[in-house]
Amino acid sequence: MCRCARGGRRGCGDRGAEALEKAAADLRARHGRRVLAVATDITTAEGRKLALDAATKLGDLDILVNNAGGPPPGNFRDWGRDEWLKALDANMLTPIELIKATVDGMIARRWGRIINITSGAVKAPIDVLGLSNGARSGLTGFVAGLAREVAQHGVTVNNLLPGPFNTDRLYKTMEGGAQKAGISVDEMAQRRAASNPTRRFGDPAEFGATCAFLCSRQAAYMTGQNVLLDGGAYPGTF
Repeated sequence: MCRCARGGRRGCGDRGAEALEKAAADLRARHGRRVLAVATDITTAEGRKLALDAATKLGDLDILVNNAGGPPPGNFRDWGRDEWLKALDANMLTPIELIKATVDGMIARRWGRIINITSGAVKAPIDVLGLSNGARSGLTGFVAGLAREVAQHGVTVNNLLPGPFNTDRLYKTMEGGAQKAGISVDEMAQRRAASNPTRRFGDPAEFGATCAFLCSRQAAYMTGQNVLLDGGAYPGTF
């Protein structure tokens, strides 16, 4: 989860302190901006308070980017109530709580951007990602109503739906399929990349650039949208 304040100052939250600080240091070095890193579990009330309290030290919270790793793949027959609640907490309820904590300030200042990073599975569900399909679709429904409510105040709310991007998460989700097919994960990755219309996976920098656009003034008339970045993998017209 990232929160941005005015003047190019940024706050980022994650559970892994070492990796998070490394990313923050890289941003400081490349852009010469103040970046505040907070290692916390954002799915807890205490974690959200810690992150938000730290972020407000940077100034007004004008941009909120909600992003959480998806729940593990598997077969729905193996999931009990606890697994479902954990998925809903991380991928639906936590983003809603963070929106609730920040949107009124954006409304008061008559400017704000809220981006929820969900998944291409919202439009084209993936059978082994049932937990993610359900939780992220719930968030999408909530956002559809909220976006229309706050648009008059200069606040936009959009969702970014990544398809196959070259990340650790992608390779993790391919492990089961590779095992079933009796091939290595690398070979499975080559097959999947070849099946995409672009014949490759997405570059995370491409995703970041799209997110930056949605956070910009140029995107002020764009709200309540599910922006799919999947290299054309989704076969539908709409």
